[in-house]
Amino acid sequence: YSSSSSSSSSSSSSIVVVVVVVVVVVVVVVVVVVVVVIVVVVVVVVVVIAAVTNGSTRRRNSISRSIRQIVVLVVVVVVVVVVVEVLVEVVVVVVVVVVVVVVVVVVVIVVKLVVVLIVVYADRTLYVIKY
Repeated sequence: YSSSSSSSSSSSSSIVVVVVVVVVVVVVVVVVVVVVVIVVVVVVVVVVIAAVTNGSTRRRNSISRSIRQIVVLVVVVVVVVVVVEVLVEVVVVVVVVVVVVVVVVVVVIVVKLVVVLIVVYADRTLYVIKY
């Protein structure tokens, strides 16, 4: 009974570790994305104010081109961050599942070995007592 309870407690503790790691990764990614978006918004606002105050048409066209490039850059950064976050979470979950399976298999093997050793020792002891 003790072996099954220890394996279940180790698997539940590893599940808690996975949840904590995933939450931390999600929070970090969200903070990074928010900071990037804030920086981009500030840059766009500054560029738009500069475009409004300086009135030449050629300059406005170059500023609108720059704004489009900034928006594309932000979209690319957000997509890359989200993809990396998903990959990291998948890797963490796979690693934890593998570790839990290995721990359970090792515990089962050790328990079987201990039981075999106890049975063999008991057999020898009974044999010595009998004869």
